[in-house]
Amino acid sequence: MVLPSGEQYEIAAAGYAAVVTESGAALRRLSHHGRDLVDGFGEDEMSSQCRGQLLMPWPNRIRDGRYSFEGRDLQLGLTDPGHHNASHGLARWAAWTVEEHTPTSVSLVYRVMAQSGYPWAVDLHVLYDLSAEGLVVTQTATNLAPEPAPYASGAHPYLCVGDAIEDLELHLPAHERILVDDRLLPTGTEAVSGDYDFTSPRRIGDVDLDTGFGALTHVDGRATTTLVDPATSRGVALWVDEKHGWLQVFTPPSDGPRPGIAVEPMTAPADAFNSGTGVVVLAPAGQPGDELSVSWGIHAL
Repeated sequence: MVLPSGEQYEIAAAGYAAVVTESGAALRRLSHHGRDLVDGFGEDEMSSQCRGQLLMPWPNRIRDGRYSFEGRDLQLGLTDPGHHNASHGLARWAAWTVEEHTPTSVSLVYRVMAQSGYPWAVDLHVLYDLSAEGLVVTQTATNLAPEPAPYASGAHPYLCVGDAIEDLELHLPAHERILVDDRLLPTGTEAVSGDYDFTSPRRIGDVDLDTGFGALTHVDGRATTTLVDPATSRGVALWVDEKHGWLQVFTPPSDGPRPGIAVEPMTAPADAFNSGTGVVVLAPAGQPGDELSVSWGIHAL
């Protein structure tokens, strides 16, 4: 018998414990001294609503799955048929291979082969590393093709503190939000205000978000989002490095259970393969610039 998410790779250090899965190299669990820091999924379940998955070689949506690159018109499969978009890359359901597994870290690899809509071979690599500083995740892509390849990186953890988010305070270091149409595709940006302004910690309440945020404030190379229970001062923080210019924030609908909130590191916003915003062009294999490595992490408060 094979579990829905395949092999399970456990790591632990300094009171932190995590489980990473073969399927999608997803972060299934993360806890600190027994307290959950992410709203993950069970060993007998597959990831739902992208929980813990890696979004490579692009995050978020591509309009109609179509884009052009260096004079080529390309068509991806529509993995978000409800909105008629290609969503969240090509690796989140793939079987990743363990490269190294130690008591405190695990690294996995997956080779995206040239295919319809993305005709480049690219090696993907992820390292999950635990220490007293929490979890650090490093995602790397290396172009194996003889021509340049477009690339962007993302991830989809759900943060949690307790069983519900309504009374938690969210601090989001973002000063712009991305405006979208009814297909959740970008139409512009504006300064955050009202329900979208979490530049100072504020109770989440019944706010519904599926929103991209930009203009992040990085301090000492990191932009840090926090989720805190003011009644106990316990919380969780997610940081992203300077290569991550955007965050997608998603709350489950307020008319149902809301145990966690997705805070998604992204190096490019939605539909970036069409707009070009944030897209990295990986150089041909063997040339300078053929690789991109980015980092983000989570720790307890």
